[in-house]
Formats: sequence, C-alpha cells, structure tokens
Amino acid sequence: MTDDRKIFQLSLVTETYPPEINGVANTLHNLVERLEQRGHRIHLIRPRQKDGAAASAGSKHLLTLVPGLPIPNYQGLRFGLPVFRRLRRLWLDELPDAIYIATQGPLGHAALSAARAIGIPTMTGFHTRFHEYSGHYGFGVFSKGIIAVLRRFHNRADATLVPTEKLCTELLSLGFERVHVLGRGVDTELFDPRRRSETLRRRWGCPNAGLVVLYVGRLAAEKNLSLVLQAFDGIASRLPDARLVLVGDGPQLQRLRQAHPGLVLTGAKIGRELAEHYASGDLFLFPSLTETFGNVVPEAMASGLAVIAFDYGAAGSYIRDGHNGIKVAKGDATAFREAAMAAVGDPPALRVIGNAARATTEDMSWGRVTEDLEELVYELIDRHRREDRHETLAATTE
Repeated sequence: MTDDRKIFQLSLVTETYPPEINGVANTLHNLVERLEQRGHRIHLIRPRQKDGAAASAGSKHLLTLVPGLPIPNYQGLRFGLPVFRRLRRLWLDELPDAIYIATQGPLGHAALSAARAIGIPTMTGFHTRFHEYSGHYGFGVFSKGIIAVLRRFHNRADATLVPTEKLCTELLSLGFERVHVLGRGVDTELFDPRRRSETLRRRWGCPNAGLVVLYVGRLAAEKNLSLVLQAFDGIASRLPDARLVLVGDGPQLQRLRQAHPGLVLTGAKIGRELAEHYASGDLFLFPSLTETFGNVVPEAMASGLAVIAFDYGAAGSYIRDGHNGIKVAKGDATAFREAAMAAVGDPPALRVIGNAARATTEDMSWGRVTEDLEELVYELIDRHRREDRHETLAATTE
C-alpha cells in the first residue's frame, strides 16, 4: 500500500466496461481514464467479455478477468461469478489503498465480502435502480425485497456513491447509510453542436428545414419507449415531414422495426459517430423513469439540443424548465406529450433552449468529478488509518 497520499492504488470491480455500451460503462471509463492521467494506479476487475475484448487501447490499468455468465435480456452483458477466494488472495498479495465496487451482482457481493475480510476501505456505486427495473420484467412484486437486498449490500461498505442529491435523499429515507454524492460529467469536446451533419440528416430522409426528434439509449421495456412513440405521433400529425430517430440497441429493436417501419433505427453508436447523431437532431425526448442519472441528457444538452425529460436524475439536477430544457413531473405522460407538441410549435425557441443547454454543460467536466472522487478516496483512507491507530492503542492499553 502506498504511503503517498497524492497517489493511490484503487481496485475497481465492475460487471460492465467498454467496449460494452451503457451509462455505467461510460461513467467508469471516464473516471478510470482521468484517474490514470492524474497518476493513480487502477486495477480493473471484471468478467471476461464474450468476444474476449481486453482493455481499451492506450489504457494503463492492470486488468484481471474473471469467469462470467450472460445476463438474461441484456445481450452482450455478463455477470461475474462470486470468486471470493481469488479476490482475497489477489488483494492480500498486493493490497490496494481502496476498492470501488460499481455493480451489485455476484462478483460485487464476493468483492465486498473479501474487502471486509481483509479490512480494505471500500466504496460501492448505486448505478442502477434494480427495484424499479423489476416491474418491467414481471418481477414487480419483489420490489421491496430487492430494496432490502440492495440496502444490506451497500450498508456493508464504507460509502455508497450516487449521482444526485435527490437520489441521496431518497436512499437515506429508505435506510441506506453513508451515502455520498458523486456527480457526473460530459465530454464537451466530443459532444458539440458543430458536429451537425446535413449528410446524415438527408440519409434519415429529413428535408433541409425539417425536424428530427431524437432518442438515444437502450431499446428496452424499462426505457418507456412507448411514450416517445406517442409523443411523436402527435408531432407527426402537425409536421408530417418530421423524423423520429432512435439510436441504440436492445431487446425491443426487432419489434420496433417490424411494428413501426417509418422509424429510423440506427443501432448502437459510439464516439464521434454518436456525437454526430446527437448534433444532427433538433429535439431530444427522454421518457425513462428508471434512471439513477441518465448520461444521455447532458450529452444531448452539450450537443445543443432542447431536451424534454421527467424531473429527476440528470434532468432534475441540470435543466431549468423553459430556459435550457423542458422537464415535467415524473410519471406525467400527458404533460410529456403536451410539452413535445408545444416545443415543436416554436422552432426559434428550440434553438434558444439548445444554446442555453450547451452553455450549461460547459462547467460539467469529468475533471471536476474525478477530483471529487479523489477526495472521497483520501477521506476513506485517512478514516481507516485513524481507526487502525485507535484499535492498536486500545489493544496496547488492555
């Protein structure tokens, strides 16, 4: 373990990481990349991915791959097996300063047990609302039980990290302990209005002055995509040349393609291609009710789009209604559809809102978030050292 407070060794345990495409993987990749740039040593522990993909090109971190199995209904994702003994041996051989467990699958549970057995400072991340997902997959009756399991898991850690103050308050009210806010950033160099492509818009079948309504994200039941379709039906009744573009992949892709042949379904996109898709839209609809944050909201804002979303997560934290976006009460589908209809009736106002959205994201750097994470890690390390000294002193005076 290093004695230099400025540099630490952090083990990151996760069941998802690039090249997998989702908000958790994206967040972790941004944190790892910037922690490494600041000189910290990262040890990434995750399941072996199906295609055998290894670490991202140019990465400096140590990588340990563990066995895993496919996650039902999540094509391409795997959960790690509970390799408690392997992790315990790994960390005893080279003790990290702290551990961050980002996911709550079998691998995460084994990692937390191993960390506690050794006495390593440990943080967990509350990245997914599993208790709310359950209702979309026929397990809603188990929602309270899932909350109890999550609470027991996170309360065994020294800290649980969440992306917003609202979620922090919610979890504390549910009996979660030691909850800390670690915000999110957005890459404003990548996501930029200047990446708008008229060539891409023409490929989508949109006239020069036409309207492109955009959704980016997983195409799955928990994303509430039916509301996007309903809102767009209203928009199309007023603007027949408008186009609805859905960027992403998931279990509903084929059903959407068959049931709605007029949709533009691009599949999943990453990097500059994704940024170009964002910037080539005019209005971003985000109807999900199950997010812990929703990284796509600041990405759309940084791309200069007016966003319509429910008032929670990223939208709740960063959108000022009518100024840099439009937000409606969580779960109010009628208000969401009405907001979409009203927005397309005033194209100049959409552009003004999009410009304000871009300005808002200029201060949302991943560098700032990384500094906040550093301070949390330092705090945990210092606390454990104080506790160790206290226990040693108590033992010598007995």
